[in-house]
Amino acid sequence: MNYQPELRFTEKLCQRFHLDVRILKEPLDSSWIFADQSLRRLLDPNINYPKMFQTVSGLCAPNRIYKIRDPFQCSYFLFQLPDTQAPSYLLIGPYRNTFLSPEEFLTQIQAVCAPPSLHIRLQKLYEELPLITDDGPLMAVVYTLGEVIWGGEDHFTIQDMKDFSLMEFEPKTQDPDSLKQEDNQISMKLLEERYAKENKLMQAVSQGQTHKAEILVSNFTALQMERRVSSPLRSMKNYMIILNTLLRKSAEMGAVHPLHIDSLSTRFAKKIELAASPKAIDALQKEMVHKYCLLVKNHSLRGYSLLIRKVITQIDADLTADLSLRAQAEFLNVNSSYLSTLFKKETGSTLTEYVNRKRIEYAIFLLNTSSFQIQTIAQYCGIPDVNYFAKTFKKHVGRTPKEYRDSILSYSRTGQA
Repeated sequence: MNYQPELRFTEKLCQRFHLDVRILKEPLDSSWIFADQSLRRLLDPNINYPKMFQTVSGLCAPNRIYKIRDPFQCSYFLFQLPDTQAPSYLLIGPYRNTFLSPEEFLTQIQAVCAPPSLHIRLQKLYEELPLITDDGPLMAVVYTLGEVIWGGEDHFTIQDMKDFSLMEFEPKTQDPDSLKQEDNQISMKLLEERYAKENKLMQAVSQGQTHKAEILVSNFTALQMERRVSSPLRSMKNYMIILNTLLRKSAEMGAVHPLHIDSLSTRFAKKIELAASPKAIDALQKEMVHKYCLLVKNHSLRGYSLLIRKVITQIDADLTADLSLRAQAEFLNVNSSYLSTLFKKETGSTLTEYVNRKRIEYAIFLLNTSSFQIQTIAQYCGIPDVNYFAKTFKKHVGRTPKEYRDSILSYSRTGQA
């Protein structure tokens, strides 16, 4: 049976959850060594992976999917692939289902007799595993793959195996040099992976790619970061401060002026400190990614010359200022004709048209979100002459400001504009 397209799709989907997916073949190849993120190798540098693989593969009955949770609270899916020349096995994981406090984690590793010298290393390794608190969607994916490769839901079974040791081991005391070498290897691998994730996220945000950024950050959460203080909530807030900095730099990469970036960054800094629960932190993380991507979409000056960037930033900074061509040319110490020609070439509109459009956009915002009098709104938009404001508004919107506000009120009452 040809199920390779479905298998590749499952692999790509699992990668979106930041899950390792490995096809393990007999005779054993080197991929099995990293199937548990080298966890047991850290506990016992002399562990016999080939022997352990033979033990585990011998437990895999045909047409059966094993959902495994080992003593480290690591979860996996494991099953033998059908119709292969040599015995082959699909392993998905490891991942975490729950968040363990430092005390809970210490209890877990004491239960497997891990030496105290490895506690910090093991905790760091564990915290880097993907956290999937609800693995129902993942289970649905694996179940659907089973239907494809075995020809229907009646042709396979699922076996839940809790507290099953994917590999047996005997913890041994390691010499200092061995510990240092192993620690360096693990630290390098984890740091490389984290920086790679951060770079992908920054690239997506800098281009305003909201959906891609949300996918990248979905499992790169505060709960996966190293905890340097005893309070989990404080650790999560510290991570959010780091994320806010990354997103701020991403927006800067996207050619957004610091004027806009600093305003958004400051608002989120306050929200981070006010967050009172992990649930609030999770919601705030999604909001931050969305708003920074939106900031890039709305305010990126990529493609504009430095001179025009300065003009646009002046307009965004204060719509009530003198934004005439003469005033801008004097401020930038350039010829007004040159500035007019360059602005039209790069933006597609004259400076006056651009300023008026920005002012009307802000007027629409105020009409939708405030109860200010129309004369007050005109002043906030930099058009003190209310008659000229109404005329300009109607030219752009097709209605006067009063007619526009009346339509909003009518819609709120009846649901029809």
